[in-house]
Amino acid sequence: MEENSHDIGSHPARRADGYDMVGSIETNVADGFTMVAVGDLIVSRPLTKGNHSGFDEIVRILRDADATFGNMETLIFDIRSFKGSPEAEYGGAYHVSIPELGPDLKAMGFNLMSRANNHTLDWGLEGMRETSRILDESGIVHAGVGENLAQAGAARFLETTRGRVALLSFTSTFTPMSRACGPAGEAPGRPGLNPLRLAESIVVPPEMLKNLRQVRDALPGYESGHAGDLARVVVAGATFKAGDKPGYSYEPNPGDVADILRNVRRGKQFADFCIVTNHGHEPGNWSQQPPDYEQSFARGLIDAGADAYVVHGPHQLRGIEIYKGRPIFYSIGNFMMDELRSPVGADMFAEYGKDPRVDTDAEVTVAEMASGFTDTVFYESIITVSRFEQNQLADLRLYPIELGYSKRFANRGVPQLATGPQAKAILERLQKLSEPFGTEIAIENHTGVIRLKAGSSL
Repeated sequence: MEENSHDIGSHPARRADGYDMVGSIETNVADGFTMVAVGDLIVSRPLTKGNHSGFDEIVRILRDADATFGNMETLIFDIRSFKGSPEAEYGGAYHVSIPELGPDLKAMGFNLMSRANNHTLDWGLEGMRETSRILDESGIVHAGVGENLAQAGAARFLETTRGRVALLSFTSTFTPMSRACGPAGEAPGRPGLNPLRLAESIVVPPEMLKNLRQVRDALPGYESGHAGDLARVVVAGATFKAGDKPGYSYEPNPGDVADILRNVRRGKQFADFCIVTNHGHEPGNWSQQPPDYEQSFARGLIDAGADAYVVHGPHQLRGIEIYKGRPIFYSIGNFMMDELRSPVGADMFAEYGKDPRVDTDAEVTVAEMASGFTDTVFYESIITVSRFEQNQLADLRLYPIELGYSKRFANRGVPQLATGPQAKAILERLQKLSEPFGTEIAIENHTGVIRLKAGSSL
């Protein structure tokens, strides 16, 4: 990772008459502004009226903030009147919740939701649009989807007593058919999500790349002797390149990057504070490290006007960086992982070898979870609380949570504050993951704390 000096950047100059210069991306929130950010909300039912041990403590943290953000990784509609259908191409599971979830999320304290992720079109455009309607009616600001790319990429705004907050949502992990686009000539735009396309390369030792080139040349349909790119080899649709350490490398699409940076700048110009959020699983749910492109990209977002960059997707924690007095969360894991998923589509039954005439939705979901979510690390996460003074991050509190991995299937996935050795283990893991970014996390009374002071190195 690049060395991080935690420099506290100076503000852009103001005009003598007190007005900001045209195009200013200056932060302008009142002292004490707080942002709560959590990860994925995979939830199928309202929770505030249920009997969930410790959930009241969670709700108090969520409500006690100016801006409370989470990633909406489910669709909301009433299956009894729903006019859409489950898509053949889905994000790994058919996430769905009942309409009562919208008002319940508002009651929990949520007022901001990202929508761009690999589940956005699990239930087609009808599911996307119905979810938007319910969130609108519930008074929750959401971003990342729209009737064309311009709408999906635009910032949406929340009014608070300490300042106006812009939210931008995009995703680097998505089903290809869910990507929104703009109009072209007579062709209209396409509804969907705001994408960040990544070109993936598999990094292998140089001698292995030579062998792969021989495999490619031997395949039918390839013209041997073709010059091509000597630094890369494409075999069966996969791109390989040489490197010192085997792994994965990513190159963001330049057009998508330009669109995102412009929308960040525009969002900040119309707001006092700007949250930018990405749903990205890369390089995979197994990895505790962010993909190789993301640190420089994250810093570019901060430079463009973002006050916080929040990543979710890999379902587990990754490190935290402080850049120019702004938090970068490389993954804040799961906030809710409610596994009462019903109904699920016929394609998901087939994927796990189940018969809808014999097997139940729950049995399909158990099979899905057994394929990659058996580690307790997926059921341990944090609630982040960022407090700003003089338009700079003053302190960041990290509350460890656990989602009841040891509970029975029907009761698992609802967060409560972790305590004792479990809280210590979660925070110590986060300390280790954040070390490469130069971030120091103190542990005080089962809470992680990052403190910053103007003019200090942290």
